[in-house]
Amino acid sequence: MLNTPLHIAGRAPLAVMPWSLRAWPPLLWQVGESVPAEFHHLGTRVTGGPQGRVAGQTIWAGTVAGGEAGMAWDWVEISQGVVAMVDPMSVITNLRIVGDEGSVLTAAEASLFLNLIVRNLPWQDEVGRALGTCH
Repeated sequence: MLNTPLHIAGRAPLAVMPWSLRAWPPLLWQVGESVPAEFHHLGTRVTGGPQGRVAGQTIWAGTVAGGEAGMAWDWVEISQGVVAMVDPMSVITNLRIVGDEGSVLTAAEASLFLNLIVRNLPWQDEVGRALGTCH
């Protein structure tokens, strides 16, 4: 479990907590632009989950539109070494997705695009490392 502050370029040390993303300045990302691929792992917390399952949160950051974007979500171990997002509709981020018509998408509309980013991250490997099931 990672409990130490982490440094992001140009920022003060940051506690690895998903809700800390709410303090980051919002960034706009236009639908149709390439999916940001420069995200890196900031940390993963391991906690207890429902019915004694192992669960936690993972947090990632990257450069999008010239600024620092962060994303975090809850995960749960569904069987030994197999983890999944708890709720794909609940990605916490400072990204604001702008649709083709120029307006910011609702959270439900944006979830499709946020999950495209999540799907391309090696987040399950990082959670596995935190659980000691991946090396």
